[in-house]
Amino acid sequence: MTDKKVILITGASKGIGEAIAVRLAKKDTVLILNYQGNREGAEKTAEQVQERGAEAKIWSCDVSDWKETQKMLGMILDTYGKIDVLINNAGITRDNLLMRMTEEEFDRVLEVNLKGAFHTMRFAAREMVRRREGRIVNIASVVGITGNAGQANYAAAKAGLIGMTKTAAQELASRGITVNAVAPGFIETDMTKDLSENVRDMAAKKIPMGRFGRPEHVAAAVEFLIAKEADYITGQVIQVDGGIAM
Repeated sequence: MTDKKVILITGASKGIGEAIAVRLAKKDTVLILNYQGNREGAEKTAEQVQERGAEAKIWSCDVSDWKETQKMLGMILDTYGKIDVLINNAGITRDNLLMRMTEEEFDRVLEVNLKGAFHTMRFAAREMVRRREGRIVNIASVVGITGNAGQANYAAAKAGLIGMTKTAAQELASRGITVNAVAPGFIETDMTKDLSENVRDMAAKKIPMGRFGRPEHVAAAVEFLIAKEADYITGQVIQVDGGIAM
């Protein structure tokens, strides 16, 4: 078993996942960078992690697939002997109005954003329970709190993720494992960069701080939640949203 801190980040090839990986990269850490299709992005993240002195390994896996996820977690345990931190960031959107949304659009978003997090938590928690320590942080969204027109699937998945976070926190607290969520608002990522200037302006006006956040803001919250000093915080949802959902 390695003496280094082993951290698994799903959806680590870009945006918030990339920022979290870079933020957590220290000389005494091993970062497993999960991705599904964007290998180039995952390799770029790995390079940044290694530049900061951490060990990085990329792993392609569709977390919505039970067997693929089990294989990834098995590889980590076979290679490093443990998982200290799990960050569930993998997520997709398939936006559409409720009356136009297809079954495939609804199901696929829940499969990746919610069921994928269940898979990784289920497998990682077993190992964490054995050692009676661990940190799990789920990247939710303020949409899971407030809802958002055109995102019934995404809002349902993120609301479900918040509920699952609180349930897992209750189940695992006695074993020394904390489970928390970070709920970003409008963040400068690929999901928001394609918004029209008019839509961006309208969105910014709804934010008390008057601007979109950056992936680094979310990464800072994650870093706090996995710190030793945060070992009495569990079952919480930290909103990184400029005040839009308060």
